[in-house]
Amino acid sequence: MKNKLKVKFIVLDGPDGCGKSTQTKLLAQWLQGQGVEVESFRDPGTTAIGEKIRQILLNPEHIAMSTGTEVMLYMAARAQLWAEKIAPALKENKSVVLDRWLSSTCAYQGYAGGFGMDKVIRIAKDCLERPWPDLTVILDVDLETAANRLSSQPDRIEAKPQQYHRKVREGFLKLAEQQAGFAVINAAGQIDTVHKKVAAVVEKYLTAVP
Repeated sequence: MKNKLKVKFIVLDGPDGCGKSTQTKLLAQWLQGQGVEVESFRDPGTTAIGEKIRQILLNPEHIAMSTGTEVMLYMAARAQLWAEKIAPALKENKSVVLDRWLSSTCAYQGYAGGFGMDKVIRIAKDCLERPWPDLTVILDVDLETAANRLSSQPDRIEAKPQQYHRKVREGFLKLAEQQAGFAVINAAGQIDTVHKKVAAVVEKYLTAVP
């Protein structure tokens, strides 16, 4: 399994409150336990430039930001993350586990924001050396469960109305139906239960790759 799982690019994604940050850490630890060298990052962020872009994107004061601006800022942070962290890790024969990636912009800005998922993907293909990972695991949760998991001080995206977040969830599920290399997991359960589901999906999908 070690040889099958190494040098893989894996993304965990889903609506706010789905638990992806926790599950990203647990998956990285699980892979390390299988003898796989792993680097774990968050998008947007991780790099100095990416973290500054993240602050701009999530600052509740920036309510005037347009959806198109969101798309471009996310892509800029992503391009920097690829160049500075992801590509070097893969070249060093390490696997990469990532908290969010292109799938987020498709669901949030593309679908819920009305920018268009196809437009987001076209921009990504122009901006990113590798738009899609080997596997994207969508952690799906209902709106009530997600809301109960969020901080009492939401960021700019989390503070958007419930209808927006309902469409975000729909966007993730539609994207998973349309794109290869996607798996959807019910993430409403306990942390350990969800982790076991994630590990099982990763093992099944990536050990099947020739």
